[in-house]
Amino acid sequence: MADDRLTTARMEAFSDGVIAVIITIMVLDLHVPAEHLSNLEGLHAVAPTLFIYLLSFVQVGIYWVNHHYLLDDAETVTHGMLWANLTFLFCLSLFPFAARWVGERGISSFSIALYAVVSVLPALAWNVLSAIICRRSGATSADSPAKLFISSALYLGAIPMAYVSPYAALAMLIAVAILWLIPPRKIVEMTQNTHTHSL
Repeated sequence: MADDRLTTARMEAFSDGVIAVIITIMVLDLHVPAEHLSNLEGLHAVAPTLFIYLLSFVQVGIYWVNHHYLLDDAETVTHGMLWANLTFLFCLSLFPFAARWVGERGISSFSIALYAVVSVLPALAWNVLSAIICRRSGATSADSPAKLFISSALYLGAIPMAYVSPYAALAMLIAVAILWLIPPRKIVEMTQNTHTHSL
């Protein structure tokens, strides 16, 4: 089948399904603590798991939102785009493993370093996917170079920082999530224009 016959709808639907499964797996790893613990002790015991789940949910959610924005720029799908998307989804699917590791082993230098590595992988795959789609469509990326540089530096810096202070490394990962919660200017302008035309 020729490339110009392939639309993004199927790739978007498949990606949505995979991301939904990733979030579901993370939810299933949330367990009520043992009965011999008091309510406060139980909440304290599961606090790391709940925190990492929240951070992982936010990170996966950010990728899901931006994935939709990215595919809006693509009218057709190429073989390379499909494999770049699969690579991105594979890297994203490692979040439940990393989150469960932190939940079961606790916040330690190794567990947070592992979580940071898992956070870096989808970011790298995302950059490749974004570059392929932008080159194919001729559109400019909604992600600013400064935001990409800062987030990449924080992700990579969190790995060695975990062996200095796991909590400082976590703060760096949280900073990246906050940075990406701010919508790109291109998307804000597009949304405003759409709202204006609909009035």
